[in-house]
Amino acid sequence: MRSGIVTLLTDFGSADYFVGAMKGVILARSPSATIVDITHSVPPHDIRTAAFILNCAYSYFPAGSIHLAVVDPGVGSDRRPIVVETSDYLFVGPDNGLFSTILERVHEAQVRQVTNSEYFLPNLSSTFHGRDLFAPVAAALASGLSPETLGPIVSDPIRLGLTQNRLTTEGAIVGSIIHVDHFGNCVTSFESNQLPALSAGQRFCLSVKGINIRQLRKHYAEPGATDDEPFLVAGSAGYLEISLSCSSAAKELKITVGEPLRLVMG
Repeated sequence: MRSGIVTLLTDFGSADYFVGAMKGVILARSPSATIVDITHSVPPHDIRTAAFILNCAYSYFPAGSIHLAVVDPGVGSDRRPIVVETSDYLFVGPDNGLFSTILERVHEAQVRQVTNSEYFLPNLSSTFHGRDLFAPVAAALASGLSPETLGPIVSDPIRLGLTQNRLTTEGAIVGSIIHVDHFGNCVTSFESNQLPALSAGQRFCLSVKGINIRQLRKHYAEPGATDDEPFLVAGSAGYLEISLSCSSAAKELKITVGEPLRLVMG
């Protein structure tokens, strides 16, 4: 069953016609669709940020929703357009790693390459597949089209390994910063529920850029003996975040996405 909801996530911004044109195509092909904007403020071509935001948002929508995500620096090239099908949702977009985290977590997900051009707009543009290819495909799916109609199964979708960590021979966990949010909180690749010892009060040391962080707080405003020092908090996305009280940790500590981390317990 389809909910009739189509979400949009892009790096198109709001100044141009791009988002409006995509919505027009969806509504022309599926007039009863409900379109919901997740965001159009992904930094241009930033696939990693888009993958993180999509993973944080998609599961809060009703089952049967279609998630259309277009951050596509390879538009017009030989990169594949795909549909990802899980038990509850369908995802439409380019095969460039945008759906990496979903594929890592939902192992039964099925991926299909979109090859059936019957559902594309006529005169497919080489620079705007969001409007000419992905939007009409999403509209068709919202109206009940079976993904099987669109093309063959893909066994090797692009995966970026965004949340993969590594255990060293010394017992340290090596990870990285996977996202910096609007407030400057730095989201790590360490999932909160994978490290119950921290919540239980075990000592730890997280090292980033030569800075050692040893505080874990329950929320951003929890008072501490050293409020001017960075601390960890279990963020709403399910990952540990590096934060500063009422300040941007990313700005003050000069941390960017991809920064390596080293976590030692005890």
